[in-house]
Amino acid sequence: MNQTLKLTARARIEQFVQRYGLLLGVASVALLADQITKRIVENTLALYESIPFLGHYLSWTHVQNTGAAFSLFPNGGALFIVIAIIVAAVIVYYAPRLPAGDWLSRVALGLQLGGALGNLVDRLRQGYVTDFIHFQIPEIGFDWPVFNIADSCIVVGTIALIVISLWRERRGRGAA
Repeated sequence: MNQTLKLTARARIEQFVQRYGLLLGVASVALLADQITKRIVENTLALYESIPFLGHYLSWTHVQNTGAAFSLFPNGGALFIVIAIIVAAVIVYYAPRLPAGDWLSRVALGLQLGGALGNLVDRLRQGYVTDFIHFQIPEIGFDWPVFNIADSCIVVGTIALIVISLWRERRGRGAA
């Protein structure tokens, strides 16, 4: 009986790792990278201070964002907390339902989860999100809104899922 319990526990651990390991690993790396970079910016740059990184094309600019991406809906802080919690719950619910070998989708969802949690931590900790990556091309008047690692992870994860879905759909039609 003791041997059966050990096998059952081991099987459950293996199943958990298979279903959630890559997802949680990617999400953890994304969350840590996001939080570390934000704390560095908060501790080294005054609010609205900017230092060039790649000429005048890329700079670190310390801003506080109470809204959504690109500072949309600046008074929606509580709503964005709820949305982040729902997104995280949906990802955690959906991930184990992916086919065992679908590591690309797990990585994409892990990026989204890590990004959502990174911005959620900021909102809960300080009531706003710290943004600092500022991309611009002054020669043509292009000035992208300031963003952070979490935002990048969410966007890259979303684009990856769209590309994966389109690729699979196209491959499926080609086989028919």
